[in-house]
Amino acid sequence: MSKRVKAFKYVLMVVVILVIIGLIVYLFPVVKNLSTLEGQIEFKNQVSNMGILGYLALFGLQFAQIFLIIIPGEPIEVLAGMCYGGIGGTIFITVSVLIISTLIIFMVRKLGRKFVYSFCSKEKIEKIENSKLFKNEKKIEWIMLILFLIPGTPKDLLVYIGGLLQLKPLKFILISTFARLPSVVSSTFAGSSIAGGNWKFSIIIYAVTFVLVGLFVFIANKFDKDKTAEEAMKIMK
Repeated sequence: MSKRVKAFKYVLMVVVILVIIGLIVYLFPVVKNLSTLEGQIEFKNQVSNMGILGYLALFGLQFAQIFLIIIPGEPIEVLAGMCYGGIGGTIFITVSVLIISTLIIFMVRKLGRKFVYSFCSKEKIEKIENSKLFKNEKKIEWIMLILFLIPGTPKDLLVYIGGLLQLKPLKFILISTFARLPSVVSSTFAGSSIAGGNWKFSIIIYAVTFVLVGLFVFIANKFDKDKTAEEAMKIMK
């Protein structure tokens, strides 16, 4: 099974790279003119002309991004915002994450650790899984919530780990989906701003989101006398 999974991983990676290149080639002539009204109209028309293929291509990229772990999610979220607007892009990414995370979690529960090791470092998974902190059933849901909220944490790796830990599947699926919202909203609305030619506003969106999430984490740490979140971050490194 391991060899087949690894082969699938590499094939999927190649397909994703080809799709990304194709999208860049297809959209670049339009994206470079987004600062003009004509360019914005042309971009919207190009996306509309793709129809269902546009949704399928983005879903495929989102699937590969979460499944393969190594592909960053922000560019896909920005692209979703550029194509379907801030609200539409957020809904699309959230639904996609919900479907894909659910699939991965149940695959991990069904196929076990060997499946996870095909996509993640065995040493890193064992380090996290065997730590006392991640075995703490009373705090694990809170830990996962904080880790998914913090920008820059390996959220897709956490999906695999969550499948191995003693977490209720439904609760973890909801955490892994909706705790990403600050990151998703900032990226999709930034993409929407870029599509409207307002590059400065997209930077402001990222800055405001970063400050708000940082403030939440700071307050949470103040009430967390055991410094659970800080310890979890150290283990994840």
